[in-house]
Amino acid sequence: MSAPASAASGPVDAGAADGPAPVAWRPVLLMAGGLGALLLAVAARYGHHRDELYFRVAGRHLAWGYPDQPPLLPLLTRAATAAFGDTLVALRVPAAVFAAAGVVVAALAAREMGGGRRAQLLTAASYAVCPFAVAVGHSFYTATLDLLLSTALVWLVVRWVRTSDQRMLLAAGAVAAAALNVKYLAGFLLAAIVAGLLISGPRDFLRRPMLAAGAAVAVAAVVPGLVWQARHGWPQIDMAGEIADSGDFAGRPGFIPFQILMTGIVPSWLWIYGLWRTYRSDALRPFRFLGHAYLLLNVLFIATGGKPYYLAGLWAALWAAGAVEVERRGAPRGWGWAATVPAYAVTAVCSVALTLPIYPVKWLADTPQPVINADSAETVGWPRFAHEIARVYRALPPGERAKAVIVTGNYGEAGALDRYGPKLGLPRAYSGHNGFWYFGRPPDTGGPTIVVGPDTVADGARLRRYWADVRPVSRIDNGVGLDNQEQGKPVWVCRGQRAPWSRLWPDFKTLG
Repeated sequence: MSAPASAASGPVDAGAADGPAPVAWRPVLLMAGGLGALLLAVAARYGHHRDELYFRVAGRHLAWGYPDQPPLLPLLTRAATAAFGDTLVALRVPAAVFAAAGVVVAALAAREMGGGRRAQLLTAASYAVCPFAVAVGHSFYTATLDLLLSTALVWLVVRWVRTSDQRMLLAAGAVAAAALNVKYLAGFLLAAIVAGLLISGPRDFLRRPMLAAGAAVAVAAVVPGLVWQARHGWPQIDMAGEIADSGDFAGRPGFIPFQILMTGIVPSWLWIYGLWRTYRSDALRPFRFLGHAYLLLNVLFIATGGKPYYLAGLWAALWAAGAVEVERRGAPRGWGWAATVPAYAVTAVCSVALTLPIYPVKWLADTPQPVINADSAETVGWPRFAHEIARVYRALPPGERAKAVIVTGNYGEAGALDRYGPKLGLPRAYSGHNGFWYFGRPPDTGGPTIVVGPDTVADGARLRRYWADVRPVSRIDNGVGLDNQEQGKPVWVCRGQRAPWSRLWPDFKTLG
């Protein structure tokens, strides 16, 4: 057997060893299918996530960009609902498929690093029981597709390092093009990978013609969205600032601990071990760029107030690195298969219990799930919310009802009224939140405005800047005592509008 290629000089020679191990297709596909089947089994429980309600409407207002995201998710939402119907399951099926596909890609990453059956299964299992992967696999929003695409992007680079097949660079460019149209954050992952390759090699990717081709594909795909951003004053930058100031995940001190929670207490040891071994193992030296990329992104996102899951695209590769080393060197004391299988089974049960809608909805508020996974609380109460707005609307005198306008505080509320309001006889709802502001302003009917939120008496005073008569008439109650964004919000009826909407609407523009 020839000596290993220098990491700095070029990719690993595929002929330098006996070649990669066969893919353990049957057990890997069983894991992927098991995760997908589980997600499909609970797909119709509770209700839409607020982002799904938003994407439904954004899909009818297709554009090259939005203030809070690139254009791909609204487009895919429109395609899914057009093909399979405007149902919750129509969105949850693609989400489950993406999650299952991620399990397979994770196993393939282990194979490319030299992993055999055991390494592939350990990596696939880590992905399949990962609380974050399970959670985002339930709903159809940006993190769902971003996780799969960023994981696939890293896998393609790893495969190029092993094979020196230039087609992998072109494929990586195509995947990057899609990823950048889901989240612009994919650009930071790309930059970190390139920086990692430049630091530790292999560096000859710079001389590969297919790199230029792949880069051209990615750039061409992202230019229309960037043009939209430029024409609208770069709202994505303001949006990033709002996210950084939100204080989620305990801020900077919680950045690393929350990654451990999101990957699972048990599987987290594997990616941490993999990160360490990329710097210590000669066999993993060609893949040391993964360690550099991970550390660089941690520094960047801690400094800028990013979220722990922004690094999720690297988790599978780090699991793979750890699994390969476990297969080569043996598991740490006490972590043989006899201990690993039960530990991962317990992690799987915990992930399901903390992320998926398995409880009767009336019990949800009394479980730890809404605290651990706040997104679950955002899927409850939307039909009841719409019925309450309809009750307020029907209580208006007939002459006012015909001219009434509805304005909500956020895109989830407007999206819920778009979904459930027509059957209740409600007019179109408007919101100044994120992309909804661009979907149109209310008409100048001269009638009253039903406003959902603001939340306090002081905010009611703010409404009097726009209307002469402002009265709270109701409060939202989801009926199960669940503390989510809508619970307890006041509903106001505002009369005597002080200016036309063409003048007021800019004041209602919000990001967050």
